[in-house]
Amino acid sequence: MTYKDASKPIDERVENLLGLMTLKEKIGQLIQPFGWETYEVKDGKVVLTEQFQQQVKDSGVGSLYGTLRADPWTGVTLETGLSPREGAVAVNEIQRFAIEESRLGIPILIGEECSHGHMAIGATVFPVPLSIGSTWNVDLYREMCRAVALETRSQGGAVTYSPVLDVVRDPRWGRTEECFGEDPYLIGEFAVASVEGLQGERLDSDHSVAATLKHFVGYGSSEGGRNAGPVHMGMRELLEVDMYPFKKAVEAGAASIMPAYNEIDGVPCTVNSELLEDIVRQEWGFEGMVITDCGAIDMVASGHDTAEDGMDAAVQAIEAGIDMEMSGVMFGKHLLAAAASGRLDVSVIDQAVRRVLTLKFKLGLFEKPYVDPQVAERVIGSKEHKELARQLAAEGIVLLKNEHQTLPLAKDNGIIAVIGPNANQGYNQLGDYTSPQPPSSVTTVLEGIRAKLGHEPDRVLYAPGCRIKDDSREGFDYALSCAEQADTVVLVLGGSSARDFGEGTIDLRTGASKVTDDAYSDMDCGEGIDRMTLQLSGVQLELAQEIHKLGKRLVVVYINGRPVAEPWIDEHADAILEAWYPGQEGGHAVADIVFGDVNPSGRLTISVPKHVGQLPVYYNAKRSRGKRYLEENSEPRYPFGYGLSYTQFTYSDIRISDEVIGVNGSAVVSVQVENSGDREGAEVVQLYVSDVKSRYTRPAKELKGFRKIRLQPGEKQIVEFHIGAEQLQYVGQNYKQVVEPGLFRIMIGGNVEETLSVDLTVKED
Repeated sequence: MTYKDASKPIDERVENLLGLMTLKEKIGQLIQPFGWETYEVKDGKVVLTEQFQQQVKDSGVGSLYGTLRADPWTGVTLETGLSPREGAVAVNEIQRFAIEESRLGIPILIGEECSHGHMAIGATVFPVPLSIGSTWNVDLYREMCRAVALETRSQGGAVTYSPVLDVVRDPRWGRTEECFGEDPYLIGEFAVASVEGLQGERLDSDHSVAATLKHFVGYGSSEGGRNAGPVHMGMRELLEVDMYPFKKAVEAGAASIMPAYNEIDGVPCTVNSELLEDIVRQEWGFEGMVITDCGAIDMVASGHDTAEDGMDAAVQAIEAGIDMEMSGVMFGKHLLAAAASGRLDVSVIDQAVRRVLTLKFKLGLFEKPYVDPQVAERVIGSKEHKELARQLAAEGIVLLKNEHQTLPLAKDNGIIAVIGPNANQGYNQLGDYTSPQPPSSVTTVLEGIRAKLGHEPDRVLYAPGCRIKDDSREGFDYALSCAEQADTVVLVLGGSSARDFGEGTIDLRTGASKVTDDAYSDMDCGEGIDRMTLQLSGVQLELAQEIHKLGKRLVVVYINGRPVAEPWIDEHADAILEAWYPGQEGGHAVADIVFGDVNPSGRLTISVPKHVGQLPVYYNAKRSRGKRYLEENSEPRYPFGYGLSYTQFTYSDIRISDEVIGVNGSAVVSVQVENSGDREGAEVVQLYVSDVKSRYTRPAKELKGFRKIRLQPGEKQIVEFHIGAEQLQYVGQNYKQVVEPGLFRIMIGGNVEETLSVDLTVKED
């Protein structure tokens, strides 16, 4: 048969296979049941369920979601889950059955979550995207994506539901941690690196997986920061801001897109043909597959209430450009009847099936449906990947404050009290979308500091002090007694996106683990956990205030998934580190920074407000936003791009090659950066552009380039940026990109508020 002939063009193979399929088999390719429900483990052997076997025989199954996913939602635990080798064996068995027992032998597309690591038991847990964005190191992130792709594909996973390209406008949103930040240009750079890293040079490589861009679009701009809430945004802003990273990723060759749950201007994204067909396919030329988020079609009928019933919602979705439904419930239940009744043209189903099959052929699943379990056993959670996770975590840590050079601490003297609810809780530093972890695989801040001072264990004291959310102060006395004995207190506060992994809790008076009959959750961040405030939960602030009264040197480390707005800590702590959720190697990374083995180089990709009442506070706002409130000005506590170092960097001699260019011309702007301190360090050199006068209103400043450079003490480097249409254009009349003649201010510096500038005039050619 032609479709089995690898020498034939993919289009020809797709059409041949499509012509052989029944309508029921076609619809089978458009559904994606939950993969963890397709098998059971009996006596150490993977056994496929009767329901799954029958489904494969009846109509085939196009894809499976989360076959290897392990977390409280799936119910897969360390005890019941599959090892790296066993996971590969299980997927092989699933593929074998699909190929040998279905009429046409079509392999299944195995889709997995990989936002910051393959969400399977044993896989490497990298820092969350908010931390990765703070590295400003696109090359390092691309390397991480190669590692994630390798771990995922080694077990048979062929598509991942990442990267998350949402632009954060309200950090109260629980999914802020999953995003790179608030700036579309920066997110776009990471988007391209993600596609390049995940997909590699060829999709059919055993080191590559298909990337799925999500959540398209506007998901990070929901009303009130509430998950999946309405988005109020005009088309110009949508094109310039929220769509920009997606467009860059599509241009880089992304294989798949996932629409967001939210509505924009009254139309749910899941059924928005203007977005999915007119813009994505017609204007951008996207030829890949579009898959819904889980339950999104049902939400159209019961949530948005823009469909009469489930069938209406399913028809709206597929006609708008949806090719596959995650979970598959609505497509599986309604498409066959919709086609039979004439409500849905079969040609619409055919087009969706073409896209699904095309992706399978590009991934090489027909030629190489099976994987080698020994490879999975070797590469998943490898030493090299753990080292990469540690480097990423360290580069993503932002030094917010360092009064009187409190940091780095000396290793050779003084007692350190490591205190706080996040000091020794491994799950609290991993973030959402994380698999169960054995305690030995996660290094906490306490363990990282102890490892640095391993030859003198008595110099490190520990007390949890309190929990994240609970109001209990029963641990205060013990924490204060530890702090009283110490020279320095490292106070590890923040939030938690840890779901209930059955780990019990801790004894606040001793810090020991404690299993109780009552489940206790410290989760105050993550999907579906949106907040009204950005203050610390529970009694964490009170703990900090009590410790401060002792007069000890106070170093605060935040481990969290969204910015913290606590003015008292900003004022009274001697040093503050923002570590976000730094992943399994986070404790080592924090210790590397605390003791100076690594010079901090993280820079904020999201503005940190003084108070939640300032929101929105993102830097690239329109000039008309206003300067202040009655109580306070509108400036953030810590601006976009901000971050300190243990050395100093001096900017000078900004120059531009041409002060006047045509609308189609270009120039080169340069600046000299010197390490004027006494330590080697890395600086993020940031380029901003301001369109001084424009036909349509513009942000006062926009990031248009950045370079991360490393300099020795006294070393100088000239950093250059190209200035052309891409840096100067915006969405003008009729929503078309235009470079308008006029004055532009070009700025370069270490953050958005500290820059040197030079003017550039653009004239008509």
